Amino acid sequence: MSAPAPVPGPTPPPAAAPHRRLPLLIGLALVAGLALWAWQHFGLAELLTLDALKARRAELDALVAERPLATAAVYFGVYVLVTALSFPGAAVLTLAGGAMFGLGWGLLLVSFASSLGALLAFLVARYLLRDLVQSRFGAQLAPINEGMRRDGVLYLLTLRLVPVFPFFLVNLLAGLTPIGAGRFYGVSQLGMLAGTAVFVNAGTQLASISAPGDVLSPGLLGSFVLLGCFPLLAKALVAGLQRRKVYAGWTRPRRFDRNLVVIGAGAGGLVSAYIAAAVKAKVTLVEGHKMGGDCLNFGCVPSKALIRSAKAAQALRKAEALGLRGVQGRVDFAAVMERVAGVVREVEPHDSVERYTKLGVEVLQGHARMLTPWTVEVRGADGRTQVLSTRSIVIAAGARPFMPPIPGLAEVGALNSDTVWSLRELPARLLVLGGGPIGCELAQSFARLGAEVTQVEQGERLMAREDADAAALVTASLQADGVRVLTGHQALRCEQDAQGKRLIVRQGGQEIALPFDQLLCAVGRTPRVEGYGLEELGIPLTPRKTIVTNGLLQTKYPNIYAVGDVAGPYQFTHAAAHQAWYAAVNALFGRFKTFTADYRVMPWTTFTDPEVARVGLSEDEARAQGVAYELTRYGLDDLDRAIADGTAHGYVKVLTVPGKDRILGVTIVGEHAGDLLAEFVLAMKHGLGLNKILGTIHTYPTLSEANKYAAGEWKRAHAPQGLLAWVAKYHAWERGA
Repeated sequence: MSAPAPVPGPTPPPAAAPHRRLPLLIGLALVAGLALWAWQHFGLAELLTLDALKARRAELDALVAERPLATAAVYFGVYVLVTALSFPGAAVLTLAGGAMFGLGWGLLLVSFASSLGALLAFLVARYLLRDLVQSRFGAQLAPINEGMRRDGVLYLLTLRLVPVFPFFLVNLLAGLTPIGAGRFYGVSQLGMLAGTAVFVNAGTQLASISAPGDVLSPGLLGSFVLLGCFPLLAKALVAGLQRRKVYAGWTRPRRFDRNLVVIGAGAGGLVSAYIAAAVKAKVTLVEGHKMGGDCLNFGCVPSKALIRSAKAAQALRKAEALGLRGVQGRVDFAAVMERVAGVVREVEPHDSVERYTKLGVEVLQGHARMLTPWTVEVRGADGRTQVLSTRSIVIAAGARPFMPPIPGLAEVGALNSDTVWSLRELPARLLVLGGGPIGCELAQSFARLGAEVTQVEQGERLMAREDADAAALVTASLQADGVRVLTGHQALRCEQDAQGKRLIVRQGGQEIALPFDQLLCAVGRTPRVEGYGLEELGIPLTPRKTIVTNGLLQTKYPNIYAVGDVAGPYQFTHAAAHQAWYAAVNALFGRFKTFTADYRVMPWTTFTDPEVARVGLSEDEARAQGVAYELTRYGLDDLDRAIADGTAHGYVKVLTVPGKDRILGVTIVGEHAGDLLAEFVLAMKHGLGLNKILGTIHTYPTLSEANKYAAGEWKRAHAPQGLLAWVAKYHAWERGA
């Protein structure tokens, strides 16, 4: 275990560097101090009142008549300073502009002075406060930041057109967001013009005004509110025109048979249909293959059943380490695979046609293809078709194993993560192509069941998405189980002759032949996007062949949504289910309220031994992104329960904001790491820091204590040493020492 240590990322931009901000901070402090002194010494607060303005009206008129340019310059400078420092009195100064210079020149001076002062206030907030605020509340501000990047001009224009909202607050808050300074100035110049004109014009009639509030009558305020809503109304109008353009050429049905049609009965499709039925919508779920999708039939469920049998086989081999003598066992591979199939059958009712029919979902077996944005054709196994009309569609077609274009791969009968479950005879020599989660899980399981396994990965290491130290522990475990791990080897071709099958790989400048009896291809999965009408409807795909969606999970057509593997960015069952909630709710209730999918706290686990579980930033990602962090690491070799279980290997690694207990990311490597991660996922989701975890009682002896001890390591590193030194002196005094 090690104490937390600040780990800086790459050098931040000048605005974020404290030593570069110091001169600016000192300069601003001096200006602000001087301005405050002048404000108090010369009684400027009393001068910038309506009564003072009326009393000095003749004197000010004389100054303008005698020295018009100098008076205008002084007025301009005072206005900029008052606005930049957010001092009160801007309304009276605006009235003074009309009274002293008339409507034309007064409007010109005030318009540019107020915009320039607003820009200065904006820049002060940006360079002094934005980095601090974003680093502390970045996760909470993410939706606001995204909204400002996308529609910041419209939001700012709306606020500028409504004078009841304090302009100085707009200046400061806008500086904390990503909107550019140029756009801020331009929108401010335009947006404040109407309100400025009203006040400057009122200043020309100064005698009839008894208070600044008299300028804004209820009718005028209402007009400004309507004017302020104009950008939002304009945005809605533009969106409506875009919708008309998107749907041009398609005939929308006058009525619909259904509220929602869901294509695909994997995790995303099942959850979408379930939610629709729960809120009493009429929903049809179409599945062309097996209910439950890839997770139930080919992925999560069978692979975890296989891992359990492999782990039991490994435990028998290591029984003597637990004091058990003469323990014997023989792997019956056919029985193992039959058990895997039995587990799938046992879970099947959870995702069955019968269950979802009882929930109120119409389930159709067949292949779905979209004919128009509102109609779906379903072709059954018998060739019969029916056409469904629906207000909205959710595409949840999942993914299939990717088979790389390696010459000879099909000829040698390569298996993949879908077809491997048909095996009933253990391959003597298994070659696993791919070093990602699927490849590592299956390579280790087959090795533990008795196969001679070679794992080939083109990259420099296994599990490239995880930290290098986590990947190293998994690699060492695989090798200890007998897996021959070959990284940095590029697959060139497969060959087959009388001597058998072999994969030819290139390592450096050398070609190497790797013999095998079965080849398992586990190099990833590709979305199922063909045959569903996407091309005919012109729905675009990303370079990764996923369907292009916005934050609401809408495709090109606002009533067609995509979730799960076909949408990305994650290929996890829980990610698909998470997206399904947003898609279903937006599809059914979007005319009232829409929700943007939130991926800020997305956990995942690779179920090797040891397991690797992660949420948030990894250490490698933090370095690559230039995110400053502190690292706290607790070794599981120190945990009582892990020692008792004989699983004292791995660690809990937590990344936090420097000097704070706010969690940026967690990686856990060890026994039941996926289960241990849940506490950190909860903490990150609800903004709880390590102090809260430390203050939570954890049952002894359990593996979950590792989370508390990791939090304790962080706390120990942040103990107030100065205060503790005085406490030590106090205790010494108590002893009479």
